[in-house]
Amino acid sequence: MADHNPFHIAQRQLDEAAKVLKLDPGVHELLRWPMREFHVRLPVKMDDGTTKVFNGFRVQYNDSRGPTKGGIRFHPDETIDTVRALAAWMTWKTSVVDIPLGGAKGGIICNPKEMSPGELERLSRAYVRQVGRMLGLFEDVPAPDVYTTPQIMTWMMDEYSAMHGHNEFGMITGKPLALGGSKGRGDATARGGIFCVREAAKALGIELKGATAAVQGYGNAGSFGHKLGQEMLGLKIIAVSDSRGGIINKDGLDATAVQKHKNETGSVVGFPGSKPISNEQLLELDVTVLFPSALENVITAENAGNVKAKIQAELANGPTTPEADAILHKNGVYVIPDFLCNAGGVTVSYFEMVQNGYQYYWEEGEVHKRLDVKMTAAFHAVHDMAKKYKVHNRLGAYLVSVHRVAEAVRLRGWA
Repeated sequence: MADHNPFHIAQRQLDEAAKVLKLDPGVHELLRWPMREFHVRLPVKMDDGTTKVFNGFRVQYNDSRGPTKGGIRFHPDETIDTVRALAAWMTWKTSVVDIPLGGAKGGIICNPKEMSPGELERLSRAYVRQVGRMLGLFEDVPAPDVYTTPQIMTWMMDEYSAMHGHNEFGMITGKPLALGGSKGRGDATARGGIFCVREAAKALGIELKGATAAVQGYGNAGSFGHKLGQEMLGLKIIAVSDSRGGIINKDGLDATAVQKHKNETGSVVGFPGSKPISNEQLLELDVTVLFPSALENVITAENAGNVKAKIQAELANGPTTPEADAILHKNGVYVIPDFLCNAGGVTVSYFEMVQNGYQYYWEEGEVHKRLDVKMTAAFHAVHDMAKKYKVHNRLGAYLVSVHRVAEAVRLRGWA
């Protein structure tokens, strides 16, 4: 049976790149594991007067290229291995887009859907009281991730600032604009992916205007992927889904109308004029572009052979298993791997750190322009590397990013 442990997958992906790069064994071993990880217990007074103890994590994977960076997830099924894997992928992600940061990730095992705003605030502040000594603009900078929001980032920033006796806006990103957030952050993950799809279509000679697409997952990345794919590329999105199910309309689904329906009902399911479709069926639709935008391991050895999309643009983290990668590559599906495709979020988070650091804020057009330059350069570095070594794009992305991190490790004399 295939091993879907996300950290084991991350290690296997690194091992494959290390073999091609003929990486020094000491450097390889160093890069297989987090440099630091913290396990914390968080006592929180609940609204009913009881105290509940939550388990949390912060993993700082590698800081050879600069301060670590990575989101904080609130999820009932959070595990340390998921956080380790995501911290590793953040290391490769910051490297592949060539920003001077390392990778980190954080998580708390909780169900935010069952917690009041007051309980979430107390949990957020408790987390920063525990891990705050390891955070900071020049150490480790968190950001929003699954089920965390700009408001949660603000509570964390406020708690950290209180601990230090002065405002520390730069210690966290994804904040509201009123408190040091960056314009262009909201849709940055999807926008970066859209820039990659644009470049992939050019490389493959595909006309995107009027071409069909499907979006699996309708959170921040998926919903903006729908909107921007429609607006910037002229894609016709015929199917979308969320955790409750999916919808399809061969004539296309309007992003604004679908988002309005989801806001009103809590799901895309039941959108007028659409037919139901399962998440599994959506992944196998005959479309030009498929956007996996939900959770890990949705494309596996079992279903990869049924993926018919020409371009698979991974807005989610870890949606494809290594076994599936080999099948997709053999079948000619052009995969834009997750840590390239969804790196727009961390890139604009880096821009936010820069703006916080020198107290001058850019207009939205400037953010979009700088993001386009970074994502386009990263796409071509990966595309060219994959062609040079005749490997699939995920391995190509690893070769680019691992080489850069390994070089920093070597230059610093760590191995």
